[in-house]
Amino acid sequence: MDMGSISPELLLASLMVAATPILLAALGELVVERAGVLNLGVEGMMITGAICGFAVAVNSGSPAIGFVAAAGGGAVLALLFALLTQVALANQVASGLALTLFGLGLSSLLGQGYVGIKPPPVAKLDIPLLGDIPFLGRVLFSHDLMVYLGLALVGLIWWVLKYSRAGLILRAVGENHDAAHALGYKVVRIRVAAILFGGACAGLGGAYISLIRVPQWTEGMTAGAGWIALALVVFASWKAGRVLLGAWLFGGVTVLQLNLQAAGFAIPVEYLSMSPYLITILVLVIMAGDKSRAPASLGRIFHASQ
Repeated sequence: MDMGSISPELLLASLMVAATPILLAALGELVVERAGVLNLGVEGMMITGAICGFAVAVNSGSPAIGFVAAAGGGAVLALLFALLTQVALANQVASGLALTLFGLGLSSLLGQGYVGIKPPPVAKLDIPLLGDIPFLGRVLFSHDLMVYLGLALVGLIWWVLKYSRAGLILRAVGENHDAAHALGYKVVRIRVAAILFGGACAGLGGAYISLIRVPQWTEGMTAGAGWIALALVVFASWKAGRVLLGAWLFGGVTVLQLNLQAAGFAIPVEYLSMSPYLITILVLVIMAGDKSRAPASLGRIFHASQ
């Protein structure tokens, strides 16, 4: 066992990369749940975004177009969920689970011709001066644009939900959709918009895995990331800042277990592989001891005639 081979600088830099797909998906689901909708189809939207982004990036030669396609693929799958739950008034839990199974099957079908193909590389941002700072330069200022997009979304979603009129309306719909409807707000339209945003974010998270995190296509490559994103939202008390901390925790433990394996740490590899999920859930359960109340209308079906 060689613990000296683990570089703290590289470990922290890798942490931010590993956390990004979970962060993007969880932020999208946070907005959806604050609107009062429970979408358990995050895993399906992520894997669909992963194959859509990968396929379009390979065929166009542009990762940027691939990410746009991934957001669109996730949003299309989310639209299907919105039609089922907001128009047909189907059960949200059952619809979300069906969406995950559908996304996994669809991605497997679409990805058959892309196994073993390398996508075009995604350039990292070279930030003048900041990137040259010892230690911090590599940890904070040597990443691709999607890492910084995820961080920017944390601040934007926090501000919108807390200070903007749009955020106030969204939270009102999530807390009491009947009262919001009585005040004249279009509950279904607001929820559909939130669901589409959540789907786009999940698609981006999936594409980050297939284009940057693991630059290749493998069936089922999201490996439960969507379920971790769902857990983060609940245990983070529906707060964007805590979602960021939870994503960093998961990313950090994931990278650490890979480094421990490389260093020959004397623990069975199966235990190391499951550790990110177990430790993340354990710590977030502890964090959730003072959690705020969930949106009161979360998971409830709304009908204007009620």
